Amino acid sequence: MNNTAKLTVLALLALGVIGLFLLFDIGSNWGYVMPRRAKKILAIALTGGAIAFSTMIFQTITNNRILTPSIIGLDSLYMLLQTFIVYAFGSTTLTLMSKNVHFVLSVSLMVVFAGILFKLLFRGEGRNIYYLLLVGLIFGTLFQSFASFMQVLIDPNEFLILQDRMFASFNNINTDLLVLGSIGMALTGLYYLRFAKFLDVLSLGREHAVGLGIPYDHVVKRLLIIVAVLISISTALVGPITFLGLLVANVTCQFLRTYKHSVLIPGAMLISIIALVGGQFVVERVFTFSTTVSVIVNLVGGIYFIYLLLKENRSW
Repeated sequence: MNNTAKLTVLALLALGVIGLFLLFDIGSNWGYVMPRRAKKILAIALTGGAIAFSTMIFQTITNNRILTPSIIGLDSLYMLLQTFIVYAFGSTTLTLMSKNVHFVLSVSLMVVFAGILFKLLFRGEGRNIYYLLLVGLIFGTLFQSFASFMQVLIDPNEFLILQDRMFASFNNINTDLLVLGSIGMALTGLYYLRFAKFLDVLSLGREHAVGLGIPYDHVVKRLLIIVAVLISISTALVGPITFLGLLVANVTCQFLRTYKHSVLIPGAMLISIIALVGGQFVVERVFTFSTTVSVIVNLVGGIYFIYLLLKENRSW
């Protein structure tokens, strides 16, 4: 089966899962149920697409299949922001704050943080991408520690409000956020088109890319900004989903078995949508909302991550 046929199969599977989610047990009240389910599907497609897109770019830049953008600390920064708002102003502020303002504030803060990281990376000579990962890992741990410290000091009742922000949720999505997120992702996608032609060469590594005439630092810096914006949009929209990118990127590479990013990125986005829609369906119909989709994805992704580590260990 060639890659075109494989992408067609993935697209049909995605449509099938979406159709099942939209129409299962819908009853006779279509006018009430269908718009709400459609909004949820749009949020899932937007989040899944952004995570898969950014992870494929990030793994190509780092030339490593077990890394995800969360390693540079964007998820931890998001949780620190939510915790600080509750700690400093109370949970009422977090509840009453306009969702649009909250979304723009979260995305802006994460993008500014990523910009500072990239400035540190590209300020000096001889610093490679692993310097960025190390600095990001340290900042991520620092943010997580600050957030944990404030969480043990706040009132337990307010912590329950904060706890809802710790896990990704596709319930009660604000339509305005979908509009803002869609616009942000579309603009980012248009900007990415200028650098799409470099990804296949970048996957060969820095030395080969430089040798083949790619302006490596210039291209990588802009691709990292694209990654930061996409992750910021998905995290601010529904919350952190740690292992989804790792899961879909590796499954995509094993399924499609190609180096061409014009095939890998659409494939990863389709697999991500299938995984999230399927996970949300299980959450609603099997577990009756007793858990969240991020818990299921992180459970499966964590097991898959251990499998990848053991597999790489055996290959040494």
